[in-house]
Amino acid sequence: MQIKLNSVVMAAALALGAQSTWAQETIEVRIGHVGPTSGQIAHLGKDNELGARMAVEDLNAKGVKIGGKKAVFKLFAEDDAGDPKQGTAAAQKLVDSKVHGVIGHLNSGTSIPASRVYSDAGIPQISPSATNPQFTRQGFKTTFRVVADDVHLGGTLGKYSVGTLKGKSIAVIDDRTAYGMGVANEFEKGVKGAGGKVVAREFTNDKATDFTAILTTLKGKSPDIVFFGGMDAVAGPMLRQMKQLGINAKFVGGDGICSSGLPDLAQGAMADDQVYCAEAGGVEGAAKKSMEDFKVRFKERNKAEVQVYAPYVYDALMVMADAMVKANSPEPAKYLPVLAKTAGYKGVTGTIAFDNKGDIKNGALTLYTYRGGKRAELAVVR
Repeated sequence: MQIKLNSVVMAAALALGAQSTWAQETIEVRIGHVGPTSGQIAHLGKDNELGARMAVEDLNAKGVKIGGKKAVFKLFAEDDAGDPKQGTAAAQKLVDSKVHGVIGHLNSGTSIPASRVYSDAGIPQISPSATNPQFTRQGFKTTFRVVADDVHLGGTLGKYSVGTLKGKSIAVIDDRTAYGMGVANEFEKGVKGAGGKVVAREFTNDKATDFTAILTTLKGKSPDIVFFGGMDAVAGPMLRQMKQLGINAKFVGGDGICSSGLPDLAQGAMADDQVYCAEAGGVEGAAKKSMEDFKVRFKERNKAEVQVYAPYVYDALMVMADAMVKANSPEPAKYLPVLAKTAGYKGVTGTIAFDNKGDIKNGALTLYTYRGGKRAELAVVR
């Protein structure tokens, strides 16, 4: 009995020793991700979260080392439902969980208020999709984004609507969110700068489903282009009601409507080459292969197409991890200065470098239309 007991004690001691050695040789890296995984645009939030999970899985599979220890990345995923108050609550929860960095949020309206929470805690935040210029203009050293902002996106779409689409009378609608208003304002500036005419400016909200009054008003002004600053969940019903009212104008929008799911949301109301949109980001030349390879892997893993920003989430997390490796530490105070100096990082979405505000340098836009129920790329613009 004594021999048996001793052997049990010895086995337990060896197991504890092995666990202790493993603990000494590994380091846990806690990454937060926030997006709207419930609500009207849950399909976009889930798309972003899947991009984050792919990055974490790839990093763990590679056996990345930080400061000589094997890094074990763990994702802390939160839902902000696209709501600013829920967004700040989610941010505080991640701070309390002592995450080392945050990827998110998806919307400008949630990213902006949450950014103060992260800044106060000294935790780096990289948004893969918030495009309102204010996001990186608050003086926070912890705030970054890997896509071009609305000044570039909205302005480019405005000029494109006048110069290429030959719009003579253009109507503008926004959903009154930080994103929707911001991109609509920049679009209007772009139209006027190109010599175009805005004949109406209307607004709705990001939960609306009935646009009869707005669209009836616009029909009386005979617009040849309708611009919508908002998300695809609202754009789909709006396109259906435009068709019902006999408004045959081209429909233009920013990255919020530029999803692979828009045709389903519009339920057959989209004609070929009727809808034009721009996605903040874009790849050219040799970089196209890395993006296409990512999309193939994403579909194989998730049994779903990339909606919009999963590749940018993936790159944002990879850039953050790269800064930790270079700094030999996942501690925010140690890797933040390295992250801020990121330059020349080759990601699936192209080369990433940050300016002194935390904006991506030389950010690209990809212009799309829809044909046969699928997005069709028109051009990459810088």
